[in-house]
Amino acid sequence: MSIFLEISLVLVLATVVAGIMRLFKQPLIMGHILTGIIAGTVLFAQTHSKETIEIFSEFGVATLLFIVGLHLSPKVAREVGKVSALVGVGQVLFTSSIGYFASLALGFDNISAIYIGLAITFSSTIIVLKILSDKHDIEKLYGKISIGLLLVQDIFAVLSLIFITAFANGSSAASIALLLLIKGVVVGGVLIIISIYLLPLLENFFAKSQEFLFIFSLGWGFGMASLFSYIGFSIEIGALIAGVALSVSPYSHEISSKLKPLRDFFIIMFFVFLGSQFTLEGALDLIGPITFFTLFILLAEPFIIILLLSYFGYNKKTSFFTGVAMAQVSEFSLILVLLGVKVGHISSNVLTLITLLALITIAFSTYLINFAGRIYPLFIGFLSKLEVEKPVVARDIISKYDVVLFGCNRIGFDFLTMFKELGQSFLVVDFDPNIVESLNNMGINTRYGDAEDVELLDEIQVASANMVVSTIPEYDINELLITTIKSKNTDAILIVICHDVDDALRLYSKGANYVILPHFIGGHFAALLAAKHGFAVDKFDKERDRQIKALEARKKMGHKHPTRE
Repeated sequence: MSIFLEISLVLVLATVVAGIMRLFKQPLIMGHILTGIIAGTVLFAQTHSKETIEIFSEFGVATLLFIVGLHLSPKVAREVGKVSALVGVGQVLFTSSIGYFASLALGFDNISAIYIGLAITFSSTIIVLKILSDKHDIEKLYGKISIGLLLVQDIFAVLSLIFITAFANGSSAASIALLLLIKGVVVGGVLIIISIYLLPLLENFFAKSQEFLFIFSLGWGFGMASLFSYIGFSIEIGALIAGVALSVSPYSHEISSKLKPLRDFFIIMFFVFLGSQFTLEGALDLIGPITFFTLFILLAEPFIIILLLSYFGYNKKTSFFTGVAMAQVSEFSLILVLLGVKVGHISSNVLTLITLLALITIAFSTYLINFAGRIYPLFIGFLSKLEVEKPVVARDIISKYDVVLFGCNRIGFDFLTMFKELGQSFLVVDFDPNIVESLNNMGINTRYGDAEDVELLDEIQVASANMVVSTIPEYDINELLITTIKSKNTDAILIVICHDVDDALRLYSKGANYVILPHFIGGHFAALLAAKHGFAVDKFDKERDRQIKALEARKKMGHKHPTRE
């Protein structure tokens, strides 16, 4: 068969399996991996298309990370960079150390134990980002922290690859690392200059043609990925940095939307290729290590991250969601172990172990991430014992408030500017320690806490408030607030937010006084302006100036409009 026909058969198979997954309401990623297992067993053994699909999978990785980079403003790095770096380094050290000693106890030799310890440390950037993107959680606090942790892990993975390559070639790891650092600084400096001074001059030229904008995006993203690969970094890091360089462009969201269909096709190929790596050869001899490390990755590794995040003051829900997101073996782990086999450091049974661990943990973690909201309530009692109180002194000096605002980001900012005139009778509750500290420094009554914490709700006497505003989009949280408050104070005004029409109607039936649906209210407000001002250009100019001033204030605070596919 021709390669075209072979790949066409793989796509047909992927469609059928994905359709079955959708009927049973299972994640499509699992369908793609299952397609790869079937294709690897039945089709690839008789054909030559596996190499082509492997190349397609590399394009998928690069495209996905390029798109993620488009949504990573440098301000996000400042927002969660410190905690991501500290927790990331701590997680790598703890996990790799435990993995190393566990491997020795399970009978592996010293070098194999080092490789296994490193391999189980890294989480899958592709899996996590794909699921977070599908759930529209990339811009949530735990999503930002997860991305930061992945970047830290990727840096360690790249350093590990450099170290292994240096030893295999008999070179000095220090000299290679120094040369790579110099190259990275030079290329990074050039990119900063280009993104600040050159790209803004060319943006209007790019945007005049939608086709040219698309071609430019591909050329820039894949070109930067190839350049970074050429100088010694990975394709993944190059693609991500290429996206970050364009993140400040006003056309970044348009570029992202144009590339998403291409991303989806190539990512399917990645998961198919991953599934094709499945083999039972030598697996029966590894039942013990596979069982132990599977449980360690799915249970102990998230626990390590939860402990570290709790120590830095993040609440149990943010810590739990972040920890669950990291519970799988990375594609970098496969590359790392495969390189170790090629240079003769380890035997193929270690590659079999890590491959099976990758498939098993990715399968389980896909469900864990997608259903984290349902799993979380089962662990609230246990997680509460681990939660460390954030050492930020609340400035509230009274026990009862007229207005309570839950969540002070984006939409909460508008309420904050309006309600802070109330002074001491206004309270903000947020679970982001950075926001709490910032508001406290501004002299605003602020409590660090979770809206799901019933004890906190009783402590701040939320049911006695005249008005409660929740800018948290989760339905369950808003339902809890409504039922808790309305059961004690039917006159309280409750304003909540959601992104689903059916959920909005359900919240109204529970007693909400007003439900904000951001994607609808914007058009409604614009229509009211049109009806109010008619053809009066001067009045619209005043509205424009007012909004520009508000947007500039938001920009200073690092707010970005969320994107939804």
